[in-house]
Parts: sequence; C-alpha cells; structure tokens
Amino acid sequence: MTDIKELLLSRIRDVADYPEPGVMFKDITPLLADPAAFTALTDALAEIAESAGATKIVGLEARGFILGAPVAVRAGLGFIPVRKAGKLPGATLGQAYDLEYGSAEIEVHAEDLVADDRVLIVDDVLATGGTAEASVQLIRRAGAEVAGLAVLMELGFLDGRARLEPALRGAPLEALLTV
Repeated sequence: MTDIKELLLSRIRDVADYPEPGVMFKDITPLLADPAAFTALTDALAEIAESAGATKIVGLEARGFILGAPVAVRAGLGFIPVRKAGKLPGATLGQAYDLEYGSAEIEVHAEDLVADDRVLIVDDVLATGGTAEASVQLIRRAGAEVAGLAVLMELGFLDGRARLEPALRGAPLEALLTV
C-alpha cells in the first residue's frame, strides 16, 4: 500500500491561496491525467467496494462522479449520482445539511436505491464531513444500507471523521491518504 500512496501523493498538486487566501487546495487533476495513477486509484477503491460487500456505488457531486463511476465499472456494480438540489429530473429524495455559512441540499433519484442495496459512498476528499454525512442520511432514507465511505484523501485537520463515525454506525470509513 505504501507504493500506491506514494504514487497518488506524487500526482496531487498543492495550489496555494485557492479558492481564497490562506487555503492550500489539493488539486487531483494531475492524478486523473496520469493513466497509471488513475488506474491504481480505481483499483484500490474497487477493492474497498468488494471487501465492503457493496452492491452499488454512490458518487458525490462532482469529483465523486469522476472517481465513483470507474470504480463501479471495475467492481461490476451500479453507479448512482448524488447531486446538488435541482439537478436531477423526475422524482427525487433530498437531504438538507448545514455548511459553515448557510445550508445546502443534495438529491438522489428516489427509485435508484432499494432495500437490499449495500451502498459504498465514494468521493475525492473528506473535509468537514457535512456532505458525506448528508449522503449517509439520504441513502438510509431511501431504504438502503450504507456499506461504507471511501475517499482518496482525508484532510485530518478538519476532523470530518469524528463527525461521520456516529452517522456511519460502524460502517467503515476508508481514506487512501490522510493529509
């Protein structure tokens, strides 16, 4: 696992003062542009999906789509996008959550998840955990089981894990990298 961590870290670029002064943005676009690194990431996340017994992958808008869709294909599972409110046509199920300044809402197509689904949530970064926590609540409200959460990178200093662990109720939270 050390080799994959080194490969992934070597392809993540730090961008200072983005999107605002004082923030060090972790840019994954160089990783996505490198087929060896992107394949290694996809394989690692697909292994997590298989070990969790997932039947579907949920990807969180927007980079969770980029990571989650190839993981679903690799693992032979269905892919379900969780989008910002108002972006999905037809009947949806929504979940509101609080942000540092204000609130937001995410949605999923109501019929895409069923009671016998075991869902692995995939995203690029675990920061404060607000969107991930809302997605856990949304999946459960749809009647499915949360098999776990897998992210490329956890920003440990933001303490999202502490926020999420009670919501996960023992389901695993896997971060390939912690910075």
